[in-house]
Amino acid sequence: MTWEIAVIVLLLGAVIFLGVRLFAVTKSQKVSEQRFGQLESKVEDLQLETLESKLNPHLFKNILNSIQSHAYQTYFALDKLANVLDYILYESRKKFVSPKEEIDFALSLVEINKIKVSPLFDLRVKTKIDESDADYNNEKLAPLVVTDLIENAFKHADLQNPDSFISVVFEFSRGTLSLTVSNKISEKKALQKEKSGIGVNALEKRLSIVYKERFKLERFIENQVYTAHLKIDLRGFKTQMHTA
Repeated sequence: MTWEIAVIVLLLGAVIFLGVRLFAVTKSQKVSEQRFGQLESKVEDLQLETLESKLNPHLFKNILNSIQSHAYQTYFALDKLANVLDYILYESRKKFVSPKEEIDFALSLVEINKIKVSPLFDLRVKTKIDESDADYNNEKLAPLVVTDLIENAFKHADLQNPDSFISVVFEFSRGTLSLTVSNKISEKKALQKEKSGIGVNALEKRLSIVYKERFKLERFIENQVYTAHLKIDLRGFKTQMHTA
């Protein structure tokens, strides 16, 4: 029986040894898995931080650009508004202004009205000016004669129509000022046409008093496009008789 006891003790010792080794290996494996999990978590956190470090400045830059754009637009509009107010308060009190002053005023007025419409709206503004013309800087033009034509375009244009547009063209050459304003109109506004145009009619009366036969004002509708064309000949025009 002695050898049998010895075998049992040996087997029991082997089982205990294997059990301890298995426990140690299992514990080591759990520690390794835990460390691997921690490492994996750190890697994920690092990747997330890297993405956030790229995303957040990009998002911040977009917001900043948007704010900057609106701020610039507001500043630009206020600057143009200041020019318009100065012109209305001071220059318009004169009997006559230069074509240059009137055109600069009109361009500022267009920029202010531009805020009303979408950035995608088709707004066309052109100037064809002969600045060497002596009459361009002479005070021969009645102030605010272009206001109604431009304001009417923004008032009656079909701003919701993707095919809509407003076109403003200034020309000055050989002592003659020309303004052509066109805009797409809607059928509804065209039906109400007989109730509008009071300001333009008053403009025509004013021009006839000041310039007699030296001006021409045409208005017509063709293919749902309203066009107003004003032409004033300032060559040889004397202002002395009108300044009293």
